[in-house]
Amino acid sequence: MTPGPLDGLGTVARIPGHLASLARFVAERQDRRRADADAFAELARRPLHLPAGVELEWLGTAGYRLTAEGQTLYIDPYVSRVPPRALLGRRPALADPLLHARFLTPPGPVAGVLVGHTHFDHAIDVPELCRRTGATAYGSASLGRLMHAFGVGDRAVQVVPRQAYELGPFVVRFHRSAHSKLLLGLKVPSDGELTCDHIDGFNTGAYRCGQVFGIEIEVAGLRLYHQGSANLLDDEVPTGGVDVFLAGIAGRRFTPGYWPRILGRLQPDVVVASHFDDFLRPVDAPTGFSLNVNLAVWPEEIAAVGRDIGVAALPAPVSGGPRAPASGGTRPT
Repeated sequence: MTPGPLDGLGTVARIPGHLASLARFVAERQDRRRADADAFAELARRPLHLPAGVELEWLGTAGYRLTAEGQTLYIDPYVSRVPPRALLGRRPALADPLLHARFLTPPGPVAGVLVGHTHFDHAIDVPELCRRTGATAYGSASLGRLMHAFGVGDRAVQVVPRQAYELGPFVVRFHRSAHSKLLLGLKVPSDGELTCDHIDGFNTGAYRCGQVFGIEIEVAGLRLYHQGSANLLDDEVPTGGVDVFLAGIAGRRFTPGYWPRILGRLQPDVVVASHFDDFLRPVDAPTGFSLNVNLAVWPEEIAAVGRDIGVAALPAPVSGGPRAPASGGTRPT
């Protein structure tokens, strides 16, 4: 879908609705938190149907670890959570090696680290992860500059959209995409290309968005699609059906018609919600929820598009290596 000349006016016209939604959230905050917690518990109990030997673990926010044939892919890993004081005070935002040892210790070789865009909550841990494991990161030109700044520029590949990358048992393709406009639907936070070339300057604002990608992964007959932010370039979304859509849901209300548009092209069997959690809370703390994310009503949004589309979430991350990741079972409903 190409933006038209009236899109800007439409965005402004929607601001009162966004403000009203925020006001309702403030008035109902405690009830919303309980409802979201109950919904998360229910969604996390629903097993995914994955091929034998394939495991999928949620790392929080938009991060995942996908393992097959003893090899691992990381997608947007983010465990070195940035506290609010660093976000507001512009303090350095850097990876925490101790948290890497607890949460990013793979069971075997790392076939690759895939990065959908370079905001801090998607990319802060990537250079250190590649340094520790010897893995290569795949993503945008901004990712390449990030890796260079941390002294691991040789471990970065600037991807060609739609080109197939064979990484161990995985075949990966990157598709051009877009980031949702989170600030009342007006602006992408920290938009533009990452330019900082030394680590002293890497506060949260230095992790600029860069090019955004949806990531398609095939392994063992399974087809997954990862979208870390709830926006899209319609004609770039692959068609033909995917088994599992890993969907970041924060900001979805700022993208008009998001679910009908993207689900109509992906035609997924099941949608797995992510990026609904409070990404400023420590990764080992109980799961909190993003501002006005309204996880409790999300299954109804999917059902309004197609009642045959399954919905699920994965359990919250736990330190000490893999713990009962999704590895099989019946199809969620």
